Amino acid sequence: MHTPAMSMAFSLFVLCFITCAISGIVLFFFKARQINETLKHPYLQHRPFSGYPLSIQAAIMLDYFFRILFPRSRFWLIGNANTLLAHVDPKKVPLSLKWPVVGFWGGCWLGIVAMIVLWALIFLGA
Repeated sequence: MHTPAMSMAFSLFVLCFITCAISGIVLFFFKARQINETLKHPYLQHRPFSGYPLSIQAAIMLDYFFRILFPRSRFWLIGNANTLLAHVDPKKVPLSLKWPVVGFWGGCWLGIVAMIVLWALIFLGA
């Protein structure tokens, strides 16, 4: 029942979970203020970051993620993030502010893919 592909998918899923958890703790508890002062999301003109519910805070961080990783894209949510954050030059954002955002959302997206692969392998009995 256990194949190397299943072991690899499970290991990747666990790694993504750990990366996402550590990056999320650093991001939301230690670096959020510093990141928001540097990247200046337009939503923060209306109310402070802590005044938004966690879902909106995560969406703001997702916009930062899209701007940092896909600065030239104009497609869908990524394009909207690039329009909102056109004033941010991703090359000038310090690495100490990039890694929690990229680790959190990168771990989430890659973890979702790993979980789908793992479910498919379990379903197929591989």
